Amino acid sequence: MLSRTDLRGRVPSPAELRAVLPRAETDVDAVLHRVRPIVADVRDRGVDAVLEYTERFDQVRPSSVRVPERDLKEALDNLDADVRAALEESVKRARAVHADQRRHDVTTQVVPGGTVTERWVPVRRVGLYAPGGLAVYPSSVVMNVVPAQIAGVESLVVCSPPQAGFGGRPHPAILAAAALLGVTEVWAVGGAQAVALLAYGGTDTDGVGLEPVDMVTGPGNVYLTAAKRLLRGLVGIDSEAGPTEIAILADGTADPVHVAADLISQAEHDTLAASVLVTDSVPLADAVDAELARQVERTKHTERITIALRGKQSGCVLVSTMDDGLSVVDAYAAEHLEIQTADAAAVAARVRAAGAIFVGPHSPVSLGDYCAGSNHVLPTGGCARHSSGLSVQTFLRGIHVVDYSRAALESVTPQVVALANAEDLPAHGQAVTARFGGGE
Repeated sequence: MLSRTDLRGRVPSPAELRAVLPRAETDVDAVLHRVRPIVADVRDRGVDAVLEYTERFDQVRPSSVRVPERDLKEALDNLDADVRAALEESVKRARAVHADQRRHDVTTQVVPGGTVTERWVPVRRVGLYAPGGLAVYPSSVVMNVVPAQIAGVESLVVCSPPQAGFGGRPHPAILAAAALLGVTEVWAVGGAQAVALLAYGGTDTDGVGLEPVDMVTGPGNVYLTAAKRLLRGLVGIDSEAGPTEIAILADGTADPVHVAADLISQAEHDTLAASVLVTDSVPLADAVDAELARQVERTKHTERITIALRGKQSGCVLVSTMDDGLSVVDAYAAEHLEIQTADAAAVAARVRAAGAIFVGPHSPVSLGDYCAGSNHVLPTGGCARHSSGLSVQTFLRGIHVVDYSRAALESVTPQVVALANAEDLPAHGQAVTARFGGGE
């Protein structure tokens, strides 16, 4: 079922690997011309424009953008007990992991009388997006809200598309997850218009203000991503997320049943989802293909999964050795990377580029999606070469606080003046010497 790329006997350069490896193609630039007028319209007309686009794209027109708090409470009260217990466990584990990420202020005494303190200050207000397309993701509410809360963000709003089947409100599971986390502000708006409203703010149908945010996080479709690109600068963003992806580095010791099941689990998300196997074992590749054929027929979303697995973004890459396999997965820089090899922990320790690494046969990506304690909002499209997933740090800004005494400044004045003159910026030096009677 998976197409094969045979790299045995050679190790292409990183540039060549980027060209030949399977990868989903999402051209954000191609939709910018469709998103730009939506963003401009929301800027100019606010909620009126938002509701018109919502009616056009989501086939429902909510009575208001902001969801009443009573609806959040009702959704939580009516949530299936097993789902609630699972969300509570997910929250508990996520809080445990993310609490250890919180940075703390550090003061360095550079010289006697001269200190630099790095203060970590949370973003004041954040908009957190929870998708609601082919699937509904209350788990994404957990993954966005928990690190923001631990960072100390004082004002949170969750955005999720309204559902015609639920009276123009977001899916009840989204509302319940928000309520469980103590979030009281939820907006029934999705797509590019959601990002625009978060950035510009507006006035709801009842006359209540919808305050703009300072940052927008959370995954979505290409139109939402295009809006993030257009509005970056006015607001901060976490990333431009593309279709989800899994890479599995496996040798002959891997269980093909496990490998196939994990490839299928990501293909279930979207027809553009990428599932890539990298292996030095042709027998394993053959066995995985056989397992895929067997397992896909038994899944709920057979058609969607089949399209994803047969797409050019998915495939099997054959390599000669595990060393070559590591070169391949580092070049691919997967959102999710599983290591299913002998001595998997040692192999995983050598990986340089991945959004998250899942070690051994009992750490599947599905665990990370829900209850590992890790965050599942991760860089896609090779961005793991240079970017990290969502974390407490996403919501913190480092501010340097410089505090020098007169004596400490005077002691370094010659060096400041020398560097200022070297850069032909003499006023910089004079700003220092003026404090000691040396200014003109």
